[in-house]
Amino acid sequence: MVDPYQDKTLEDLRAVLAADLPSDAAFDGWTPTALDATADRIGLDRDVARLAFADGATHMIDAWFATIDRAMLDALPPETLAAMKIRDRITALVEARLAILAPHREALRRAQAILANPKNAALAARLGWRAADQMWRAAGDTAADYNHYTKRAILGSVYAATLLVFVNDESEGGAETRAFLARRIEGIMRFEKAKAKWTAGSIRHFSMARFLGRLRYPAH
Repeated sequence: MVDPYQDKTLEDLRAVLAADLPSDAAFDGWTPTALDATADRIGLDRDVARLAFADGATHMIDAWFATIDRAMLDALPPETLAAMKIRDRITALVEARLAILAPHREALRRAQAILANPKNAALAARLGWRAADQMWRAAGDTAADYNHYTKRAILGSVYAATLLVFVNDESEGGAETRAFLARRIEGIMRFEKAKAKWTAGSIRHFSMARFLGRLRYPAH
């Protein structure tokens, strides 16, 4: 019998495993036990699976979140987003992620607990940034100045906060999560409008380097 994974790289195997891991992580956590169960179910040698995720739980979570990035883009191709206003694009992208995560709330809860550990703070920040970056890029954002960073930092914090509501939301149809998200998206849009007026007004020639320099070396 031909091994369907014989020509796969470790990176390929991580993607395959990550797509199925949440079903087992919901019961066994992001552990070798869950990884073994997933490997057995998809017909992959356990030792190979463990080699693919030699760095343990955080490596598994990172790979899983990457599958969510890809699934979100598949769910909302450019031609679909192009017909929407920017606010609706961001909302749709976040909601697409929530729909993908919906069958795996317990796996997400366990992942959040791991990422909340102070030693994983850098990874948590990186994953939040990556998710926000994927959403803004899909929404058509091409900012290359400081707006690039502020947009992603703000959306990343909104997304993280929304996930905390989402995992505990028992309202019908996720009404609480949707209402929470709508309020936060409104906040992002108000900030972007205010920022646009600010940068186009009296400080038309605003320099981020000069501004940061003044913060460091205030005028006497």
